[in-house]
Amino acid sequence: MSTPFPFTAVVGQDDLRLALLLNAVSPAVGGVLVRGEKGTAKSTAVRALSVLLPAVPVVSGCRFSCDPARPDPACPDGPHESGAGVERPARMVELPVGASEDRLVGALDIERALSEGVKAFEPGLLADAHRGILYVDEVNLLHDHLVDLLLDAAAMGASYVEREGVSVRHASKFLLVGTMNPEEGELRPQLLDRFGLTVEVAASREPDQRVEVVRRRLAYDDDPAGFAGRWAEEEASVRARIVAARELLPSVLLGDGALRQIAATCAAFEVDGMRADIVMARTATALAAWAGRTEVLAEDVRQAALLALPHRRRRNPFDAPGLDEDKLDETLEEFGGSDDEDPDPEGGPDGPGGGDDGGGGEPPSEGPEGGDTGARPEAGDSGEPQTSGGGGEQQPARAAEPFRTKVLSVPGLGEGTAGRRSRARTEHGRTTGARRPRGALTKLHLAATVQAAAPHQRARGRSGRGLVVRRDDLRQATREGREGNLVLFVVDASGSMAARQRMGAVKGAVLSLLLDAYQRRDKVGLVTFRGSAAEVALPPTSSVDAAAVRLESLPTGGRTPLAAGLLRAHDVLRVERLRDPARRALVVVVTDGRATGGPEPVALAGRAARLFAAEGVASVVVDCESGPVRLGLAGQLAGELGGSAVTLDELRADSIAGLVRDVQGTSRRAA
Repeated sequence: MSTPFPFTAVVGQDDLRLALLLNAVSPAVGGVLVRGEKGTAKSTAVRALSVLLPAVPVVSGCRFSCDPARPDPACPDGPHESGAGVERPARMVELPVGASEDRLVGALDIERALSEGVKAFEPGLLADAHRGILYVDEVNLLHDHLVDLLLDAAAMGASYVEREGVSVRHASKFLLVGTMNPEEGELRPQLLDRFGLTVEVAASREPDQRVEVVRRRLAYDDDPAGFAGRWAEEEASVRARIVAARELLPSVLLGDGALRQIAATCAAFEVDGMRADIVMARTATALAAWAGRTEVLAEDVRQAALLALPHRRRRNPFDAPGLDEDKLDETLEEFGGSDDEDPDPEGGPDGPGGGDDGGGGEPPSEGPEGGDTGARPEAGDSGEPQTSGGGGEQQPARAAEPFRTKVLSVPGLGEGTAGRRSRARTEHGRTTGARRPRGALTKLHLAATVQAAAPHQRARGRSGRGLVVRRDDLRQATREGREGNLVLFVVDASGSMAARQRMGAVKGAVLSLLLDAYQRRDKVGLVTFRGSAAEVALPPTSSVDAAAVRLESLPTGGRTPLAAGLLRAHDVLRVERLRDPARRALVVVVTDGRATGGPEPVALAGRAARLFAAEGVASVVVDCESGPVRLGLAGQLAGELGGSAVTLDELRADSIAGLVRDVQGTSRRAA
């Protein structure tokens, strides 16, 4: 077994360490979501925490980690008698992003269940994580159906495995810890709310601290056991402090004054539901116990708010997380009781080995140069394409308010990653038929299985009431659900689109479609064209937040190289087919249809468009032409693409319903 990096040897990251330790003191806090850029010790700190947790008493031989003092009466390995058990270290179980449902919840032997009536159950990761840590790296990339299972287990403290009326239940209470890079996509709001605390982490910009990080990592890689030995005393001290805080926790008093501050803070920041209030109360209590106090103070409430509220204020993927500290301090002062201390701006108890630095504070919001990472780039930011040609570059227009759109779907039946846009064969959805299983059986089609086994009962010597079922008789249910697609935006940023009011409306429409893509679990990409060339402003990603930032900072001006934009989009799709061949694409071209610059620009654009039609790529042209005289060029482009055109006005509300039918009908005719 490898030696983990010591928790107390992690340099900086005070908020992260504090949030993890509070959950170690009080698992009822509800877990931690760690957000931040790659290479910031997120996984290292989480793995190191498990070593600090006290040993867990379990019933000897129980695969479900039952507590010998209070064994689960419904344990599949039970019943157990109360009594002495054995101790084992607390487990940290990692859930891979690509894990199957059976790997998470466990697998039931359907053949034995049908033929023998035996519940032969192989536990999954939820059973292994009971009374320990369930760690999900890149939790934002987890498939939706696995997220649903996690939510159910976290809410009920138990996992249920059901296969055609055969049910197994076991306890599953765990500390949920997830890490994610926001650039790769955001989490569903339901899962965000399930994490008790959240912290933002970023690499230090201080040279001395970065030097210390490298020095410690190299020393650990050279001799893991020796390095861990040098930190053994600090590790033992923190472990003892966790045990002492756990023992003190039931004695901590959460007074009415602190409760009023908690309620007022949640109301002032307009968080949904009551879970935030409960999490803040538990966190403030854990903070007091960690500091060795028996009374919750205003500084505990303040620190709890900074850890428990930022991710609950996020209404959509374009909102930046974080709290207004001035507003927080005003609320705490207004509702503070006479027996409470004033909020401490530095706040929080000492961290492990961190002296005055260990108490955390607001999750870091500063980027590499000290700027606000939640803010969108202003006009003139670097990274925009430099073009030549007619018309000068104009300042980016502000996007209009996004609006609700209806779904644009890819026609036909796909087999891509589960999502919420287009029809597809999936593991979850309505049953449409049966087939022989390929590999392990996951969804039994009972009627088809019985039908396959029935003709062979006499030959198999059936004598009793039970049906003699062989593995060859088993049939897998085929199901139809929804898949996520690649929505590739091809946006005209030329001078013909540069009118400020017009471009603002265009950006508002694209933001609306981006929000729809976020809700439907799509990948998105952004290609822009202007001047004399096209640019991949954003390679295909799950982060619609990143796409929104790139779109808002998009300047306009120059000629209209429509063919270049289409060809660049075609190249992006070609590469994505190699990376993810099962994911189908929907191309959304946002333009007025004009093509200028170079020899025969209109003919060249037509030839580029016909490449999409020949390959059967679903496409929609958002016609941005305005004014009393319209040339209808966008409609012609849609015809060349084999798709449909819709105006900006038609993109709203129910007017888009007919467009979906048009896209599907046009694609069928092209096929």
